Amino acid sequence: MKAIILAAGLALLGAGVLSALTAEEILRAMETNRVHETESAEGSMIITDRFGSRAKTFRLYAEGADKVLIEFTNPEERGQRIMRLEDEIYLYFPDAEEVIRLQGSALKESVMGSDFSYEDMTGERELIDLYRPRLVDTVSEGGRRLYVLELEARERGVAYPRQTIWVEVERLVLARAEYFSLSGRLLKSLEVLEVAEVAGKSVPVRLIMRDEMKKSSSTEFAVHDLRINEPLPRGIFSLESLSW
Repeated sequence: MKAIILAAGLALLGAGVLSALTAEEILRAMETNRVHETESAEGSMIITDRFGSRAKTFRLYAEGADKVLIEFTNPEERGQRIMRLEDEIYLYFPDAEEVIRLQGSALKESVMGSDFSYEDMTGERELIDLYRPRLVDTVSEGGRRLYVLELEARERGVAYPRQTIWVEVERLVLARAEYFSLSGRLLKSLEVLEVAEVAGKSVPVRLIMRDEMKKSSSTEFAVHDLRINEPLPRGIFSLESLSW
């Protein structure tokens, strides 16, 4: 009898500990593992659809949540670049020697036939600035405890008006996510396949995105040789440097 009472007490204590963080605190902690002062890495995308699979490679540089530069290195797209500067996204095509600013619906277009849009690929401002989070559950999946948060957009114009995200309780790192339209239709889903410990942070380094509006479509995104909070080339995030 004492053992049963003790087990029940521990369960209640555990539940209290798990619910000690607010939705805002969980989201901010997850963002700490996602957004860095600076970041550089080599990366790859494996795009799979009804036509088969194909690979793209790239170099990635980032500073905070609103500066990102991706330069493709595979032979077919070598030298093509995508850059986000705050709320603006620019493309550079070496063959045309032209810089294009994306606007409107073009931001949601697929990057090279992948399941990532240009907004997905370069990220958005910190989620806490864009969404109101609500902690709706704590669940067990695959031997892990996960917080379940629902995010509702604070304003119009964000890529996804609603999101549901699962965050590891222990490491406070993203485990998976679902992205919805304003009407509640599931648009895309994301699953984190691998997390690495880098510079004291738990960082997703391999994940898979699925466009739920397409059949048999997925894109695996991976980075390696990841460096966090190390100096980046000076002036790398500028329109002048985009076409060097």
